[in-house]
Formats: sequence, C-alpha cells, structure tokens
Amino acid sequence: MAILLSPRPAVIAAARRAGARTVVVAPVASVPSDREGAERQVRTDWRDHQSLTRALARLDAVRDRRAAVFGFAASSALAAARANEALGLPGTPSDAVTALMDKAALRARTNDLLHPGHPVSFARCGRAALLPFIAGLIGYPCVVKPRAGADGEGVRKLTGPADARVAARVYPEVTDLLVEEFLEGPELTVEALSRAGRHRVLGWTRRLPGPRLTTAGHQLPVPLDPRPAESVRTLVRRVLDVARHRDGPSHTEVILTARGPRLVETHARPGVLEPDLLRLATGVDVLALALAAGLDLPPPPLHPRAAHAGLRYVDFPPAPARPTALAAARAVPGVVRVQLSHPHPYILATAPTAKALTTTLTRATSLLR
Repeated sequence: MAILLSPRPAVIAAARRAGARTVVVAPVASVPSDREGAERQVRTDWRDHQSLTRALARLDAVRDRRAAVFGFAASSALAAARANEALGLPGTPSDAVTALMDKAALRARTNDLLHPGHPVSFARCGRAALLPFIAGLIGYPCVVKPRAGADGEGVRKLTGPADARVAARVYPEVTDLLVEEFLEGPELTVEALSRAGRHRVLGWTRRLPGPRLTTAGHQLPVPLDPRPAESVRTLVRRVLDVARHRDGPSHTEVILTARGPRLVETHARPGVLEPDLLRLATGVDVLALALAAGLDLPPPPLHPRAAHAGLRYVDFPPAPARPTALAAARAVPGVVRVQLSHPHPYILATAPTAKALTTTLTRATSLLR
C-alpha cells in the first residue's frame, strides 16, 4: 500500500499504474485525489510527526509491513522518511534526506571528492548584513540562497555590490544562507532511482532560464554527446553516494560548465513536473517506477516514445474571467495540460519536433494573454 502525503493527482495516478493500493494523508479532504481514484483518506496533519505515526499505526497494512510512506514534495520528503523509520517500513533513510537538504555540507563534501582541482567557491552567511562582504570574497556574479531551501525559493543572483546591499535588506537579519560562485552553462534536471545503493539515472530535462535566475520552463530531449552524458550520470551517482542515499527517487540539478558538470543541488524526491515531461517524451514513468520500487512491486511496463515535450511557465497574470481563452489554449493540437491553479501556472505540450513544440507552446501562451 502506498501512503501518500498530500500528493498531486499525478502521483495517485502513477500509484495506480504501479499496481499499488493508495491511502492519501492530508490535513483536509482532498477532492482532486478523489477524482484520481485514491482508495482511502486519512485526515491528519502529517507535519506533526506524532500525529502522523499514530494515525498510520492503525492501518492494517502498516501493522503487517505491507506499506510505505511517500513524500514527493520538498515539504513532505523528510516527514515520509521519518514516518517510515518510526513504523519500521522501507524507504529513504531520514539522514540521507537531511544530508541532501544541507546544501553547504553537501557542497563541501562534493568539492573535496569530485572537484579537488576546481572546487566551487562558497561560504555560509548567518547574518544578512554580512552579505556584501561575503559576496565580495566569493566574487561577482554569485548566487545566494537558503541553506535548506528548495524549488528556487529565496534564490538571488548578485551581479555587484549594489545587488548585495539590496539582498541584505531582503533576507531576515539572522538567517542561514549559502553564497556561492555563479556557474555558467546549460542546466539539466536529472531524475534517478536508487535501490540498495545502486543508482539508475532515468533521464533529464533542460531547464530554460528566465530573468533573475527564475525558470521559464523545461524541455527534452536534450542532445548530449556520449562523453558529457556519462559525466552527468557519474556526477549524480557520486553525489548520491556521498549523501548515503541508498533507496528511493532523487532530483538533481546540474550545470554543464566549461570544466565539466557541476552540482547545483539535489533532493530525495522526484522533480515536480519533470517526471511528466519524461513520460510524455520517452515513456519512462518516474513516479510509477519509484512507487513500485518502494513497495517491492514489479516495475510497471515501459511504453517507449520518441517525442519532444516541453513546459512553459505563464509569466503574466492569467485572466480567469475569460474561460474561452483557456478553452482555446487547451484545444491547441499538442497541448496536454494548461494549469492555472498551480503555484506557478504552466502549459505542458508535446510535438514531433523541437520547432513544432515551440510553435505549440507559443500559440497556447498567446491565446491565454
């Protein structure tokens, strides 16, 4: 049984493809989950560890050790790992999740082991007032971000002293930040699945940069020559080894610099929307594979595809009063999903070529405007 902490509907659909029974744990009733076919709901605040473990201990599947808890979001991955440990269920160890969340410690360890000749310059900052001084030591441009943040929250690029002075006023005075050199090059988001310490890279997407370190979207396939492709796989596997990540999914961000691939950060969970893109373009079902592996079920059948898939975030306020525009965007051939209620509204599409994909996404976006 897959016990899912406030999952997206796509996660519940993936559990069904994996052949798993599902229980949704959420603080309030989850209507989207009902539509996707969740078999049971447990209403409790899973952020409270004791409340979560008490509620789950009543389930027959938990008592019989025929279940596992999954948290496929930045906020729920650690809660799921702690619950599995407390209940004696399989899953990613909480210390591995914590090790991947600590960007400063992971940067220090990967610098020593992976890049002894060309380490990534970084420093921790505990007081916002010190940002201009520390950024000056690292050198401009540089990046500042919360030491344990995720999904781009609180990340800023500093191009000079003026940016650093502004940032010092934005962050809380007493804080926990990481300041590191700006890595130049294309960025990949890599999905992998680990079992008993063996790491299988399932695929990657190309992150399309937006202004001020934001993300404009993602796209694949990403054509790479065999040598850099193997370098990316090797980097991801070694980073997961460093963090002692032995079981479960992971999501790693890598930049292809002139000196080779360099780690940005990694997490003990799948990406948010990258698994949708991989399934559309290649047939690789990241979510179903992760759920099946966590429950020791046979892997779901692979349905290979060879298409281009892309995601574009809507960078303007959509007009909810114009349902005809939304319907027209969804009717564009190749558009798979237009989601305006997501924290970051987006358009998801597929096409036979990269040029056709760009045309589809541009047309759908223009209709929403």
